[in-house]
Amino acid sequence: MRLTEEAVDVVTRHAVAEYPAECCGIVTGTTDVQSVHRCKNMQDKLHAKDPESHPRTSREAYAMDRDEAERIMRDAAITGEKVIAFYHSHIDCDAYFSRMDKDVQTVFGEPEFPDALHIVVAVYANQVREIKGYLWDGGKQDFVAIPVT
Repeated sequence: MRLTEEAVDVVTRHAVAEYPAECCGIVTGTTDVQSVHRCKNMQDKLHAKDPESHPRTSREAYAMDRDEAERIMRDAAITGEKVIAFYHSHIDCDAYFSRMDKDVQTVFGEPEFPDALHIVVAVYANQVREIKGYLWDGGKQDFVAIPVT
């Protein structure tokens, strides 16, 4: 499944709007009609509550609100849509898929949505410099880069 041009535009605008914090969200829909759901990055709240367990701030990490994410996924299922993609931004660094990204997107070593695209948007000084997509490769047991057009 490919993202529509409109969905990519909304994702990149969200990344710029949240700078210098990482943004996060979910894309649901079909091949032709897609909805971008901006999610709240809970990382600063977690960091303030327990900096030892959550040493990173929203500039270096994101924590999607699980209740919000589950509502988005449930609503998509009810209307017959699919979870097409998850996205987040990186601040003043490249759009790589980090070990932390992999840990966030997998449960017991497998992604909950193995067919979903994972988009990382690199934002430097309020400007998108790079967008990369990653898909789960079951044989490699890892996410592999794919072009985002």
